[in-house]
Amino acid sequence: MAGSSRIGTSRIPPSPVGELLQHWRRQRRMSQLALSAEAGVTPRHVSFVESGRASPSRGMVLRLARALDVPLRERNQMLTAAGYAPLYRETGLDAEAMSRVRGALDTLMAHHAPHPAVVMDRHWNIVLSNEPAAAMFDWLLDGADPGDPPNVVRLMFTALRPHVANWEQTGEALIQRVHREAVGGVPDVQTTRLLDEVLAGPDVPAYWRTPDFATTPLPILPVQLAKDGVEVAYFSLVTTVGTPQDVTLQEIRIESFFPADAKTEQHRWRR
Repeated sequence: MAGSSRIGTSRIPPSPVGELLQHWRRQRRMSQLALSAEAGVTPRHVSFVESGRASPSRGMVLRLARALDVPLRERNQMLTAAGYAPLYRETGLDAEAMSRVRGALDTLMAHHAPHPAVVMDRHWNIVLSNEPAAAMFDWLLDGADPGDPPNVVRLMFTALRPHVANWEQTGEALIQRVHREAVGGVPDVQTTRLLDEVLAGPDVPAYWRTPDFATTPLPILPVQLAKDGVEVAYFSLVTTVGTPQDVTLQEIRIESFFPADAKTEQHRWRR
């Protein structure tokens, strides 16, 4: 009919915070009903926030993020998308506010000597190492540039690869760890690029590209190193910071290497 109106038929575009909420809900495989029950709100409100028909309060953003177990960095993104200031700090380990934490990390790694230990960030970059770890990497790299900062995954697939006697086992286990241990269980853009880079290397099986969540992961990551007639065997254990309230603390992991045999137990790393 001439002159008829189309008012009310257009759809409201999703809001930025609604898109992020929907993204994390799908990542967690939660329905709107399940999320509403976990967060203690109505399914209608969840639907309205996702669709952009409702603007959530700061408290509501945090409540929904907690219910979805969203990592702290991404909670800040959700707050910003909703028009609020970020809540969680990202403090460098060298900052005065981190002095106690840095002291605890240094003590933990020093006490692990004479065996190697490193602290890595969310992208597997080494940010701290004890003396045995530094000496071990010096020996393995033999003057080669480790990168700034050194990246454990990149090194394993490049400079260290010729010296890892069980590389196929260790390489696959490491890649699956990257898939599984991504902060919040979801690899970010930088981690995805790192995976694409190393998996494009020579003789890397194509099936390593796909996360294998069906297979039970090894309880430890074995690594056997061999160079210049020296052979050592380790397994590693990873420690994280419990109930962190800082982005940096949530994202770091401390990896400690333990001897897997009596010969390695007696080995001492020296520079």
